[in-house]
Amino acid sequence: MMGQLPASQNALFYEFCLEKHIPEDHLLRQIDQFLDFDQIRQHLQPFYSNTGRPSIDPELMIRMLLVGYCYGIRSERKLCEEVNFNLAYRWFCRLGLESAVPDHSSFSKNRHGRFRDAEVFRYVFEQVLKRCIDADLVKGEGFAVDASIVKADASRQRHREDDDDWGNGRAVREYIEALEADNVPTGKSTRKISPTDPAASYTAAPGGPAFYAYSTNYLIDTDHGIIMDVEPSTANRTPEVETTKTMIERVEDRFGIKPQRLIGDTAYGTAAMLNWIVEEKHIEPHTPVWQKYEGKDGLFGRADFTWNAEADCYTCPAGKTLQRYRRNFKKQRTGINKDNNIRYTAIQADCEACEYKPRCCPKVPRRKITRSIYESSREVARAVSQTPAYKKTRRQRKKVEMLFAHMKRILKLDRLRLRGMSGAHDEFLLVATTQNLRRMAKLLSQPPPGNRIGAPA
Repeated sequence: MMGQLPASQNALFYEFCLEKHIPEDHLLRQIDQFLDFDQIRQHLQPFYSNTGRPSIDPELMIRMLLVGYCYGIRSERKLCEEVNFNLAYRWFCRLGLESAVPDHSSFSKNRHGRFRDAEVFRYVFEQVLKRCIDADLVKGEGFAVDASIVKADASRQRHREDDDDWGNGRAVREYIEALEADNVPTGKSTRKISPTDPAASYTAAPGGPAFYAYSTNYLIDTDHGIIMDVEPSTANRTPEVETTKTMIERVEDRFGIKPQRLIGDTAYGTAAMLNWIVEEKHIEPHTPVWQKYEGKDGLFGRADFTWNAEADCYTCPAGKTLQRYRRNFKKQRTGINKDNNIRYTAIQADCEACEYKPRCCPKVPRRKITRSIYESSREVARAVSQTPAYKKTRRQRKKVEMLFAHMKRILKLDRLRLRGMSGAHDEFLLVATTQNLRRMAKLLSQPPPGNRIGAPA
């Protein structure tokens, strides 16, 4: 028999508790146990006035933003709508059934004001990271670093010309202030500049048509893939590598953790970077050395020449020497060029009479070899690359790429919504915080206590 709803009058009073309607294994319930906003309130207290009308609770706005980044809700208008009718979102944000949801404009007002002045997103990220460290999810033995390009909120078809009006947008003002302070981001592309987001770099690195973008740089612990730090940069190799120094030093300064080894790709294997890793930080470099070391197409490479440190020269396969200088100077010279390299050259007569010339220097009169002043650090990296541990760390480096894939495909952060370097900074911090929370929920989730007080109706 077909059933039907009862025709009786609806009940006049209802008893409803949000706590009972959220499943025990719900992601937000698992994440909630790792959040503590008491210290965040104390951190924000100096940025609020002691008089006047009470503001919107900052905990509510931060919780709503975490919901948005956790579920890939990219619009703050859409986020307010979702929180308004989703019971789980209301429960996580501590909103009762009759509580009003803040207007979407409240987020931008606070983000560009007290939140940015107080660096609250950095503070929330570090509080979550501290919970990961206290839960023994961070060993600190090996760190992996990498960068990923994220599209900026700027049209790739619009470029600034000299006679264009820049306008008065927030990202434009931020860029002009950086110019006036002589603090333009290193590596910024000078070929094309977006009038909407001037700090973004015009790049075609991922392949395909060029577009404006930023880079997000992750420093992770390889044990459980916990993000130790995140920092935005322009989408160029040089600032991406320099950002690694900032992140390693910040983690060491704030948490007292310095890795035993650093894992990266070839971009982090430059001579200067390896010298910083080995000589200054005393970290074992697990990165390929960035140079032309082996020969190609049957030609002799640098590996075929023997280095003599005492005589300060190279010996070629034919037994001839390549020296820095072949005469004495009254004024001592170092021979170091602007690239921090030293050039060693052979005698032209020796090369012309050598039987190996077709395999050594077929297109030039004599053979030249450049040696970096940081060559000793590169030798350390080459020695590490021959160890069994190096093969293992090559696989561990993929954990960073997995986090980037999760960020873009699951959390939907393949294009920034906020503009300027500060906007990229906020978004990258929030998504990294979300990823750490989700990782903790997966590894440490426990059923909540039975005596928890439900949200007010």
